[in-house]
Amino acid sequence: MKKPKVLVTRQVASEAISLLKTVAEVDVWERDEPIPRDLLLKRVEEADAILTMLTERVDEELLNRAKQLRVVANMAVGHDNIDLAACKERDIWVTNTPDVLTEATADLAFALLMATGRRLTEANRFLLNGEWTAWSPSLMAGQNVYGSTLGIIGMGRIGEAVARRAKGFGMRILYHNRNRKEQAEAETGAQLASLEVLLRESDYVVLLTPLSEETRLLMGEKEFSWMKPTSVFINVSRGGTVDEGALYQALVKKQIWAAGLDVFQQEPVPANHPLLSLPNVVALPHIGSATEQTRGEMARLAAANIVAVLEGQKPLTAL
Repeated sequence: MKKPKVLVTRQVASEAISLLKTVAEVDVWERDEPIPRDLLLKRVEEADAILTMLTERVDEELLNRAKQLRVVANMAVGHDNIDLAACKERDIWVTNTPDVLTEATADLAFALLMATGRRLTEANRFLLNGEWTAWSPSLMAGQNVYGSTLGIIGMGRIGEAVARRAKGFGMRILYHNRNRKEQAEAETGAQLASLEVLLRESDYVVLLTPLSEETRLLMGEKEFSWMKPTSVFINVSRGGTVDEGALYQALVKKQIWAAGLDVFQQEPVPANHPLLSLPNVVALPHIGSATEQTRGEMARLAAANIVAVLEGQKPLTAL
């Protein structure tokens, strides 16, 4: 009996590939860069399953070529790269990789908060450039982290994990979410707040919402105008949730103090992006879940979802 075929669009953990090979023939794009669109469309024609990244668009064009596709396993929590409705119409399972990346992403969010608030990357450049010639009381002075107020926009799994870390830093925690999270409130002391109140009162604002039509450009000129001139904005969600032009103006006009960004509207971000020119911006290349252990677990979960479907079972983390 002919084995089904799985297309894997990037190099992933060898354990995940080995798992897939127990039930299928595996076609891996082995370069550590996105598979070209024309090649993706060609290879997907024979695929029963596809293990994708956020960099691949699974849309009508692709689905029309993928006549025997049964499952799309996205190696991410987000799925804004996938047309869920079009997949549902074709009875194609779509899965993601929640939970396994929660703690690593929360670590990164809090590390970015601290690096931005305490000007760590700016201070590092200052030292390496040979500019440190004397100590002074104002040298690279940042903002307090311990005991400050943290506002979390999007109190999902990662938001709750960030709140747990903030509790250890004695922070007052506000959160804005569609639903009240009573367990998180009990565990961390977090308080539900309107978006305006959160932005006006927080010293640090961490954006952790998924990208949807409701959250697209959620943070714009009005929202940044509500923030304190000493406040720090952190985005570890999706680039599309922020009006980058408005953020740039807020930083230049000193409406807010600094920003830490792991995501951008266009990725990879162009080297001449205006935000990258500002000394009070700490920018990272979308590495929220980038630990060896976490990326390995994400790949294994995506593979396990594919194996389940190919064996006639319900996937573990269906959307």
